[in-house]
Formats: sequence, structure tokens, C-alpha cells
Amino acid sequence: MNAAAAFANTSWLAASIPEWLRFRRAACNVEAVQRRLLNLYLSRNATTEFGRAHDFSALTSWEDYAERVPIRTYDDFHPWIERIAQGEHNVLTSEKVAMLEPSSGSTGPEKWVPYTRTLQAEYRRAVAAWMAQNFIDSPGLLGGRAYWSLTPQPPKQERAQTRVPVGFDDDSAYLGGLAQRLVSLTLVTQPELRKIHDMERFRHVTLLLLLRCQDLRLVSVWHPSYLLLLLAHLRRHWSSLLEDLHAGIDLAEPQLQISADPARARDLDQLGPDDAGAIWPSLRLISCWGDAHAAGPLEDVRSSFPGVSVQPKGLVATEAFATLPFGACRPLAIRSHFFEFMDEHGIVHPGWSLQQGESYSIVVTTGGGLYRYRLQDRVKVTGYLHDVPSLCFTGKEDNISDYFGEKLDETFVAQCLEIVFDKFDLAPRFSMLAMDMPGNPPGYSLYLQCESAAPEELTKQLELELCRNPHYELCVRLGQLRPVRTIEVAERAYEIYSQSLVQRGMRLGDIKPTPLSRLCDWSKTFP
Repeated sequence: MNAAAAFANTSWLAASIPEWLRFRRAACNVEAVQRRLLNLYLSRNATTEFGRAHDFSALTSWEDYAERVPIRTYDDFHPWIERIAQGEHNVLTSEKVAMLEPSSGSTGPEKWVPYTRTLQAEYRRAVAAWMAQNFIDSPGLLGGRAYWSLTPQPPKQERAQTRVPVGFDDDSAYLGGLAQRLVSLTLVTQPELRKIHDMERFRHVTLLLLLRCQDLRLVSVWHPSYLLLLLAHLRRHWSSLLEDLHAGIDLAEPQLQISADPARARDLDQLGPDDAGAIWPSLRLISCWGDAHAAGPLEDVRSSFPGVSVQPKGLVATEAFATLPFGACRPLAIRSHFFEFMDEHGIVHPGWSLQQGESYSIVVTTGGGLYRYRLQDRVKVTGYLHDVPSLCFTGKEDNISDYFGEKLDETFVAQCLEIVFDKFDLAPRFSMLAMDMPGNPPGYSLYLQCESAAPEELTKQLELELCRNPHYELCVRLGQLRPVRTIEVAERAYEIYSQSLVQRGMRLGDIKPTPLSRLCDWSKTFP
């Protein structure tokens, strides 16, 4: 047992238990909790520029709010956020904006999300309930350290001058306060690691830090393929990793030192790189995305770490913490933000009146000043924790590929792929549909990485499924698009995909699995 980590984890648990209890009580009275939170937002921000423009002081209920304040996307908020960036106060919130946190979609430009102390507290509430439940379910987590994946900083990019700081220096700064200090005492990694831009070097140093850690208990990453890529690097570079572990390394830029541990290097040399369970025998829990397009790689993680609990993460965005893992459920984070849901007919429902089995688009109001903000995430109600809906992420709804009027959206493409893969009993490690412009006519390609060769009939079956979209079918029939083709990628597909997006300026932590890319000509990227 690591005494320092055990003390920090026990202290974190003790600090989190009150919020865990509050969340459990709130789960039995969702409507009252959500209405109270909305009224707090309206009263606190009634005198802001946004509040006066929408007459917050006259709104006394959710029904008033839904009638008077329109649903917005980031583009609608952008002019207000630009004013904040230039130093204006009392624009969206009466509280000072401490930070503009960059975020990005799969292809879109950088977005700036206003962070206030209230928004940080909202994240802390969700994390406290989640981690308290983890510690209660698996007390063994208390005795050792954790790996929370860091997001490498992309190469510096030109930004407009702002009077508000842009970006947290450390991923744990999302929490702030006591939680951030306690988490930092349990971390395997070091903040300086984020400053390594070269991805191969970043993985190598990350693995050195992980290999030194014999008491690793928790691993928290975003996409499960990120962890699989670390394991692949571990196998490819096992000898050099052990050499560096034996001798230690001292980086000048960034300043980062890993002291020598020859005894650990000798022990690992006896084990070899193929048994992750033997390398980290104390590991209890792996938390990563598991919904939608991450389901396949999640199963690979399970098979790579037999005996370790693998927990699908909740839905977390830079703008909001939507759901949290809580036992077997992923309930709505009802004590963090105010939530509404738009159904497939455009009708908006509050979080206390959702129907099991139905799908919705999330609309959120936060303490950071985003009011009725459409996250562009679709979810399905899979059950309940008391009165709180448990939600499964099904895909992004703003991801539409439309070069010739074909209007392919992510949810539809994901359904087509699921049908085809089920028909041929395939569990791909990577699959993504994208436009390839070369050719006459151009057309879509399915980039596919499987354990074995894909059957010849797969491409024909996928074309049949895609042609259920009348816009796509018409474009093919008119000769604007050729029928879909399949391009098999031998290995490292997700690694190649993520590295390409990092080179385009995306942060690794913002890269999400997607069945559909709006970027074209991936044939030039994949070997």
C-alpha cells in the first residue's frame, strides 16, 4: 500500500461523501432539485446583459424560461463570449469569468467555454458523487495511485488577444480547490508531461511513469483505444523502456526527470510485455468511453486486463458534465446543471419527464453562462436510478457530411455500420466512413481495421443500408457519387487517425470516436 496515496484517497472519499449523499437524496426528487437550480441561475444573473435581454427577473418557472429564452448553439453565444474575452464583465454571468477553456469538435474551429467558480463547483459535485461511489464499490482503490490521462498540449497556435486567460495549465484544474490538491497527490504522471508534443515521445515517457508504479489502482482515460495504443507501444518498445527505466531519464525540455529504478526494471524483464495484469497486479478499475463507436475497443480493453473492472464513462463535455457512472447506471448529473431534452419531433422536455427507450438531444444551462445550450449530443434513456434517467450516448447530431446533397449524419451512419457488422459478426477495432474526393465521381470509403479480412459482401450490404437515405441514394443514382468502397487498414488505424487530428491542431482529449468524418481524403493519411 502507498501510504501517501492512501491518505489522499481516504481524504478525498471523506470530502466526497456529503455530495454522494446529497445526490442520492436528490435522485428521489428530480423535479424539485432541477427547478430550484434553474431559479438560482435566473435570480443570480438577472442583471447581466444576457439576463436583461431575456427578462430573467420576470421568469418564475421552467415553463416561462422555455417560452422566453430560445435554444442556442455555440455560434449564437460566440458574440457574447467575444465580449467576455475582451474584458467585459456581467455579460453572461454576474460572477467573474476566470478562464476561457478551449474546446473543439471533430472538424470545427476552436471554441471558448467560459469557466466560473460556479461551473467548477458543478463539475466537482459530479466527480465527488462518481468517485465516492467508486471507492465504496471498490475499497481497494484507496490504497494506491491513479493514472488520469493528460491531454498533450498541441503546438502553440495563433490566437486573438484576450483579457481573460485561455486554457487550464493542468487537466486536474477543472476541479480546483481541495479536490485538485488531493488528486494531485495520487497521480502517477507529472504536469510537465503535457508539454511533450511528439506523440511517440509522449507515450514513451507516460509508459515509463506507469511502469514505475507498482501500486497502480485506477486508470481513467477517454477513448479506450488510447489505452490500447499505450499497450501496443509497450510491446513494440519493451527493451528500450526497460533500459530507460533502469538508467532513468532527465529531459531538459520540458523539464522532467524520472529517476532510475533498476530493481523494477529487472522484475519487469522477467514478466515480459504481454501480461498487463502481472505488470500492474493491483489495478482495480479502468474508466473510459464505452458507448456508441467506443464499444468495440472497450471489449479489447476488457480482454487485455482480465479480472479488472472496466467502467464505461459518463457523458462529459467541456461545456457540461451530463451523466456520471453510478453503479450499473449512468444517471443525469441533476445537481450539476439544469437539463432539457429535445425529442425527434422538436418537442422539449424537462429532465423529470423522459420516457424509457426514447432518444433525445441534450440542452443544458450551466453556471458558466450557457443558457439552453444545445450540446449536439444524442442520448437514449436506458433506465432509471430512482427518479433520475440513466442515459446512453448514441452519437453527435451536428456531424453531417453533405458534399453533394447526400446529407449523411452520424447517427444514421452508426446505425448502418451496426447492422452490417452484426450481419457479418464483425467487431472492428476501427471503422470510419469518410468522403474521398479523388475519382470520377468521388465517393465515400469505409476505413476498417479488423482481426481478419472483411467479407466481400460487406461493402454491398453497407451500400444498401446507406441507400435507405434518399438523399444519398439519389446522389449515387445521378452519378454524383460512386457507391461506397471499403479500405482495410492493416494496423494502428486509431493511432494514425488521432495523430492526424493532433497535427491539425486538435487536443488529444478532444478527439472522440466517430463513425463519420466530415474531413475528406483520408486515403492520403492511411497507409
